[in-house]
Amino acid sequence: MSKILFDQIKKAVLGSDYELSFSFTTPAEIKKLNQIYRNINKPTDILSFPLSKTSGEILICQSEAKKEMVKFGRTYDNFLAFLYIHGLVHLKGYDHGSKMEKVEEKFRKQFKI
Repeated sequence: MSKILFDQIKKAVLGSDYELSFSFTTPAEIKKLNQIYRNINKPTDILSFPLSKTSGEILICQSEAKKEMVKFGRTYDNFLAFLYIHGLVHLKGYDHGSKMEKVEEKFRKQFKI
């Protein structure tokens, strides 16, 4: 996925004034963070952390994403964009559920993901 597309998606979901940190991390690091913040003792593909109303961060573990993409029948680049939208929608304030899924679907359709 291109940085331009990621920027366009971020602006569509959170607005242009939102400050976002995005990075890739290791399975060990994401497992540690997942344990600390979600009390789940295993690695995950993505974590998002709101830092304020206008800033947040997204961490993606590439090796976990590569495992999960198979379950969704997506290519790696497509699944990264899928995860990215998921993280952005969490930063927007949504929790898992049908309302969040509808919001994610809107953005996936908009960006053909």
